[in-house]
Amino acid sequence: MAHSEHNKSKNSGGFALIILGALLLFLAPNISPTDPTLGTLALIGGIVIGGIGFYLRFIRNRPKKI
Repeated sequence: MAHSEHNKSKNSGGFALIILGALLLFLAPNISPTDPTLGTLALIGGIVIGGIGFYLRFIRNRPKKI
Protein backbone atom coordinates (compact mmCIF):
# COMPACT_ATOMS: atom_id res chain seq x y z
CA MET A 1 0.00 0.00 0.00
CA ALA A 2 1.32 3.38 -0.96
CA HIS A 3 -0.44 5.24 1.81
CA SER A 4 -0.25 2.81 4.69
CA GLU A 5 0.78 5.54 7.13
CA HIS A 6 -2.25 7.60 6.16
CA ASN A 7 -4.66 4.70 6.58
CA LYS A 8 -3.56 3.69 10.08
CA SER A 9 -6.12 4.11 12.82
CA LYS A 10 -5.28 6.80 15.34
CA ASN A 11 -8.00 5.80 17.79
CA SER A 12 -6.74 5.58 21.34
CA GLY A 13 -10.11 5.17 23.01
CA GLY A 14 -10.21 8.83 24.00
CA PHE A 15 -13.56 9.47 22.39
CA ALA A 16 -15.10 6.48 24.18
CA LEU A 17 -13.80 7.81 27.51
CA ILE A 18 -15.31 11.22 26.81
CA ILE A 19 -18.68 9.58 26.09
CA LEU A 20 -18.45 7.43 29.24
CA GLY A 21 -17.58 10.48 31.35
CA ALA A 22 -20.49 12.43 29.90
CA LEU A 23 -22.82 9.52 30.58
CA LEU A 24 -21.70 9.39 34.21
CA LEU A 25 -22.20 13.15 34.54
CA PHE A 26 -25.66 12.79 33.03
CA LEU A 27 -26.65 9.95 35.38
CA ALA A 28 -25.12 11.35 38.59
CA PRO A 29 -28.13 13.55 39.53
CA ASN A 30 -30.46 10.58 39.00
CA ILE A 31 -28.38 8.38 41.29
CA SER A 32 -27.88 11.07 43.92
CA PRO A 33 -31.37 11.09 45.56
CA THR A 34 -31.27 7.38 46.35
CA ASP A 35 -27.61 7.17 47.39
CA PRO A 36 -25.77 10.48 47.84
CA THR A 37 -22.36 8.80 48.16
CA LEU A 38 -22.76 6.90 44.90
CA GLY A 39 -24.06 10.04 43.16
CA THR A 40 -21.04 12.04 44.30
CA LEU A 41 -18.71 9.25 43.22
CA ALA A 42 -20.40 9.13 39.79
CA LEU A 43 -20.03 12.90 39.44
CA ILE A 44 -16.33 12.90 40.32
CA GLY A 45 -15.70 9.77 38.25
CA GLY A 46 -17.40 11.32 35.23
CA ILE A 47 -15.22 14.41 35.46
CA VAL A 48 -12.02 12.36 35.85
CA ILE A 49 -12.83 9.85 33.08
CA GLY A 50 -13.94 12.61 30.71
CA GLY A 51 -10.77 14.59 31.47
CA ILE A 52 -8.57 11.59 30.69
CA GLY A 53 -10.46 11.03 27.45
CA PHE A 54 -10.08 14.71 26.51
CA TYR A 55 -6.34 14.50 27.15
CA LEU A 56 -5.97 11.35 25.04
CA ARG A 57 -8.09 12.70 22.19
CA PHE A 58 -7.00 16.32 21.88
CA ILE A 59 -3.91 17.20 23.90
CA ARG A 60 -1.53 14.23 23.78
CA ASN A 61 -0.90 14.32 20.02
CA ARG A 62 -0.77 18.11 19.70
CA PRO A 63 2.35 19.39 17.90
CA LYS A 64 4.74 21.15 20.23
CA LYS A 65 5.21 24.88 19.80
CA ILE A 66 8.70 26.23 20.04
